[in-house]
Amino acid sequence: MRTVLMVAEKPSLAQSIAKILSRGNMSSRKGLNGACSVHEYTGSFLGQSAHFKMTSVCGHVMTLDFIGKYNSWDKVDPAELFSKAPTEKKEANPKLTMVKFLQVEGRGCDCIVLWLDCDKEGENICFEVLDAVLPVMNKPRGSERTIYRAKFSSITDTDICNAMNHLGEPNRNEALSVDARQELDLRIGCAFTRFQTKYFQGKYGNLDSSLISFGPCQTPTLGFCVERHDKIQSFKPETYWVLQAKVNPEKESSLTLDWDRVRVFDREVAQMFLNITKTAKEAKVESVSKKEKVKQRPLALNTVEMLRVASAALGMGPQHAMQIAERLYTQGYISYPRTETTHYPENFDLKGCLRQQANNPYWAETVKVLLSEGINRPRKGHDAGDHPPITPMRAATEAELGGDGWRLYEYITRHFIATVSADCKYLQTTISFSIGPERFTCVGKVVTSPGFTEIMPWHSIPLEESLPHCEKGDLFPIGEIKLLEKQTSPPDYLTEAELITLMEKHGIGTDASIPVHINNICQRNYVTVESGRRLKPTNLGIVLVHGYYKIDAELVLPTIRSAVEKQLNLIALGKANYHQVLEHTLDIFKRKFHYFVDSIAGMDELMEVSFSPLAATGKPLSRCGKCHRFMKYIQAKPSRLHCSHCDDTYSLPQNGTIKLYKELRCPLDDFELVLWSSGSRGKSYPLCPYCYNHPPFRDMKKGMGCNECTHPTCQHSLSMLGIGQCVECENGVLVLDSTSGPKWKMACNKCNVVVHFFENAHKVRVSPETCDLCEAALVDVDFNKAKSPLPGDETQHSGCVFCDPVFQDLVELKHAAMRHPMHRGGQGKRQGRGRGKGRRPGGRLNPKKPKDKMAALAAYFV
Repeated sequence: MRTVLMVAEKPSLAQSIAKILSRGNMSSRKGLNGACSVHEYTGSFLGQSAHFKMTSVCGHVMTLDFIGKYNSWDKVDPAELFSKAPTEKKEANPKLTMVKFLQVEGRGCDCIVLWLDCDKEGENICFEVLDAVLPVMNKPRGSERTIYRAKFSSITDTDICNAMNHLGEPNRNEALSVDARQELDLRIGCAFTRFQTKYFQGKYGNLDSSLISFGPCQTPTLGFCVERHDKIQSFKPETYWVLQAKVNPEKESSLTLDWDRVRVFDREVAQMFLNITKTAKEAKVESVSKKEKVKQRPLALNTVEMLRVASAALGMGPQHAMQIAERLYTQGYISYPRTETTHYPENFDLKGCLRQQANNPYWAETVKVLLSEGINRPRKGHDAGDHPPITPMRAATEAELGGDGWRLYEYITRHFIATVSADCKYLQTTISFSIGPERFTCVGKVVTSPGFTEIMPWHSIPLEESLPHCEKGDLFPIGEIKLLEKQTSPPDYLTEAELITLMEKHGIGTDASIPVHINNICQRNYVTVESGRRLKPTNLGIVLVHGYYKIDAELVLPTIRSAVEKQLNLIALGKANYHQVLEHTLDIFKRKFHYFVDSIAGMDELMEVSFSPLAATGKPLSRCGKCHRFMKYIQAKPSRLHCSHCDDTYSLPQNGTIKLYKELRCPLDDFELVLWSSGSRGKSYPLCPYCYNHPPFRDMKKGMGCNECTHPTCQHSLSMLGIGQCVECENGVLVLDSTSGPKWKMACNKCNVVVHFFENAHKVRVSPETCDLCEAALVDVDFNKAKSPLPGDETQHSGCVFCDPVFQDLVELKHAAMRHPMHRGGQGKRQGRGRGKGRRPGGRLNPKKPKDKMAALAAYFV
């Protein structure tokens, strides 16, 4: 019997597909990575009996990145990232060990069926899965085919069974177009981002953004927002005048007429027209015309239109709306939500989808009428050849979906019903009047057939006052004629919906990536989302875009990215060479980068006007070890210390508070230590600003505090305060937080585990001795006599935190599930897990205080 491995894009999809194909007769088990399940059943495959194993990945298996040394911002010139820097595929989420999981499940399988999402990203993931699985699968006999691709657009029994009966092959060209986009975005984005972040953060203190990023799609997206901002700023309002006339067809009613000239910008001319018309006592009907007009039903729904409506009408950001749509799809409520198509294929079962909605109280009446009277064929839209338009696939209730899920599903369903409804028809009556030599008009609309506006009431024709019945030559008395003074108004800031329209029009991003780019410019603090989901650029966003315009407008205009997108589409169609497109595009951006670096002074001039130099921002906090003057603490993101005398900047840990640590100094470089804290419930540790940025020992990396420092004698180091191996993670060490008393705690120096112990103790010290059972360092604890929890009113005790029965009830873990042997319950001998290499390297060495860094290194490597 053959074994067939089947892989979907998400665990929930794998379960749904397996349920449909096995008719619910399957066994399920967790995979070795804990995130993905494996569903097994027996059935027939291509006419032979087979054993099926259905599992999934969690999005992309691999991600593209530079190899080791090129990930260092300090050691590599950003210009090298365009061509010299080699890239490699790394696991997208190493914690999931996805490659190992796929190989374990794929070992010994004869065939593989790929159920990844049917878009370009899905094709790319197909080949990531194949790279992992093919080496361990059984080798094919002769020219036997072993790789199959399932094409589907919704999670319904019909669609899934149909896909299984018509298996194709994965598309290598579409996968390559994604590879090309990934590499271009990585190389171009990283080079510009690294250069401008280092350049400007080294000069200005109040940028309030931890990363000044550039992206080939992100930057033109920001450009649209700033362009609108500039129009608003440069707008000069103009005064204009409008003639408004009111006639009284009957005694109690009045009719407001619109002036055919619309408006004039000269006060004296407007006054002249007013004087002329005021001489007339009556308005004469010059013509009456009636026309039947049609408001067309909407085209079928694609991703961009769904995101537009979600933002404008439902108040949901594009990223949030996309996440909800994906959830509705994986649960089988709607068809695939990433599509550019607005045209239903000829064989699409429109009536079947409509019948599903016949019992929903909100639209049951409309649906039943449509089914009995016959549906209208949807309008002919654009067929992009990807997926059918977004369609409801099964009935749902508000209770099932709740909140935003229901609101989006309701809109998708109403839109679908509208596409198969009749057009809205109305009668438009236009009456033309003359008052003296001037012409005026009034228009009235009466709905004759509401059509699709019954199901989409927000599109309905507004109710207007009915026009009086009249004929040419009729005269009406004039109620009043007056001159209204008005002003032209500036445009408003772009809404997300308008921005999405501009991005689609100019070919910036794809239906899948548009929400990501909009989310990025918000996250980077380039724009803020105001009421009505309008995007207002921040100072930083405005200065950046103006700087790009000043240096090289093509960096921010949509033209060059639009051309790149066209080339990527040609790769997907097999009409362009992957390597040539990559090489040509990178060459263009490399030249642009060099010109940008040479001309950066132009942007710097704009920055100087809007932002304060480092020396003028921040407040004095701790002393520099070189000049012994105070360094300034800059709180704005990214928080850092700056010594204006030495002109040095030192980065600090983010997302916490920084304060001076008792004016104590680092024994290596004489810098005053600072204390980083994530709050009273989190962890805190001291650090030396210099060592944090320039690791003093070989086994340390940039960004390590005193709780990871391997200095053999410093009282704040891991060597002196480390207690034992972390109870949760592999490499972490639990380190005593000597500032935490009287609510003492030790915290892991790698993960977020915090262990609270010995509350109200007077002193807690780490002993040089170790536990015989688990090798953790012993702890000496002094309690106040009044609050001592020790037996027999003792105030002092020395023992192991993990193994000593006296300490057992005084230790409490926070932030993670306890996995240490001591906490597994049951009595008897408690054996620790051992701290491995977690504690002091070689015990306490040279007791003398080292004078400088070289002396410390010598002491360390004796």
